[in-house]
Amino acid sequence: MTQLLDFLPWDPGLGPPELAAEGLHLWRIQAGTEGADPAALWPLLSPAEQDRAGRLHGRPLRDRYVRAHGGLRQILGLYLHKGPQDLVFTSLPHGKPAFLGADDHPHWPQFNLTGSGDLALVAISAGYPVGVDCEQVRPRTGLDAIARRMFPAETAQALAAVPEAERLDAFYTAWTALEAQVKADGCGLFRPRDPAAQPLTTAHCLPRPGYVAALARHRLPPPGLWGAFDQLGPICGVAGLGQVPPLMLK
Repeated sequence: MTQLLDFLPWDPGLGPPELAAEGLHLWRIQAGTEGADPAALWPLLSPAEQDRAGRLHGRPLRDRYVRAHGGLRQILGLYLHKGPQDLVFTSLPHGKPAFLGADDHPHWPQFNLTGSGDLALVAISAGYPVGVDCEQVRPRTGLDAIARRMFPAETAQALAAVPEAERLDAFYTAWTALEAQVKADGCGLFRPRDPAAQPLTTAHCLPRPGYVAALARHRLPPPGLWGAFDQLGPICGVAGLGQVPPLMLK
């Protein structure tokens, strides 16, 4: 089904955004050249993040990484009332990032980061693990073969039945849903889902022209508990996304 969710603007002067119980916030980060100065964000990163950024080939890739991960730290610092550089992360068994010590702080939000092209998204969730995936829609070949290998049989069959002119968009919708679900579970793309795991609900949105994104979580919230924000520049501020396309829930 399709449901229109009203993403309300948030005034930067009000302080950190309030994340209601079971609420879900989505943030956009400009990871391209119009984003924050990577040199200003570099000191916020951990030594491990700096090392990983330094091993990326080409300045554009490094700068996108620094903007995305520096922006993530700024955003999470708002919710935990900590300096971005003071946040310490760990990895769950299959590599999903989490706050170090989160088991001792059940009220801390859960989060997930994704990036594609010049856009990064951060999902902030209260109450449940969350997964988010974003893809820049670009032409690609072999969609049916990829679908047969990666998607459930019914999804691959449905994709093959979509008219050619609409198949690329349909593919990215299915792909982002798959990625968001495995990121919510933290199980990895090629590991089977635990049959006893909580069922997931997936939502799609168009965070900017030419991109599609999906969020997955057990029990997605009603419209009033969603929030959508922009991360602006080297000092974190937010503003509403304005006219946000409908989220396609399933």
